[in-house]
Amino acid sequence: MFGKLKQYALKKVLKSQMKNVPADQQQMIMEMLEKDPALFEKIARETQEELKKNGNNQMAAAMKVLPKYQKEIMNVMSPEMKDKLIKMQIGSQGKFNPNGSIRQ
Repeated sequence: MFGKLKQYALKKVLKSQMKNVPADQQQMIMEMLEKDPALFEKIARETQEELKKNGNNQMAAAMKVLPKYQKEIMNVMSPEMKDKLIKMQIGSQGKFNPNGSIRQ
C-alpha cells in the first residue's frame, strides 16, 4: 500500500517541479519514473547529497550525478522516447552556433 502512495506523492511533487517543461517531455519523464522508480529515487538521493556538499546549485548537482546513470536511463526509455530525444537534440543543435550564440 505505501509503495503506491509513495509513488503517487512522488508524481505530484515531480509535476509541480516541471510546470515549465513541455508536456511531451513531462510525459516522457513520468513514463520513465513509472518503469523504474528505484533508479530515480537513487538519482534524487545522490543529487540531494551533492546539493548539501556543494551548495544550492541544483543544475550543477544534476550535471554531476546524471551522467553516472545515463546508461540506466537509456535502458528505461522506450524506442519512441529515444527517437523523441534524438529529434529534440538535433533540433536544438540547429539553433545555436558552436560559441553558444543563436543562429539567425
